[in-house]
Amino acid sequence: MSAVLGAGPLPDTIPLFPLPGAVLLPRTRLPLHIFEPRYLQLVEDVLKSGHRLIGMIQPVGDGLAAVGTAGRLTMFSETDDGRFMVSLRAVSRFRLVEPIEGFTPYLRGQVDWTDWRGDRLSSVPADPGFDRPAFIARLGRYMEERGLSTDWNAAEEADDELLVNSLSMLLPLGVEEKQALLEAPDLAARRAMLDGLLEYALHGGDDEDEETLH
Repeated sequence: MSAVLGAGPLPDTIPLFPLPGAVLLPRTRLPLHIFEPRYLQLVEDVLKSGHRLIGMIQPVGDGLAAVGTAGRLTMFSETDDGRFMVSLRAVSRFRLVEPIEGFTPYLRGQVDWTDWRGDRLSSVPADPGFDRPAFIARLGRYMEERGLSTDWNAAEEADDELLVNSLSMLLPLGVEEKQALLEAPDLAARRAMLDGLLEYALHGGDDEDEETLH
């Protein structure tokens, strides 16, 4: 049986960090460079809290996405000019019930964790339908066409979930595509969706600018 990560109760209200293109997927980590005053305050407040959770969520239109992910602040350092470098470890996705304004310079949110209990397990069931060699070959063609680079040794060594989730976070996809990947109910659904996005892009459906993935 898989262990539960941080099995204690999760809070009903957490601070929110809206950031387009930034999603945090189960059992991954997200580095952040914090420099806006309101988010510097957010980090300082989170460091004093018992849960150390920050809710990563994408802006959508004039509001926020329905689903985000809470990450626990596990690494913190301060630069000479007062900026913060932090790392979040994914704890669980959440559904945003409503944003809360006015008490802090940053947004907070009332959240519901009900749909995402599996996120807190230390591992997930395998994806038996995953044709990994074909996926890696398709990914290689996608990267080559866009002049992207990555650590192929790390990709080969990563387990299936880490590979799919990390690519979902790092590839230059649109906000809506990243949100759909975030909300996929399980690894098999996310892998199939990501594979479809790569295939679509290879057939001319995507004209992203060239850039390098680190």
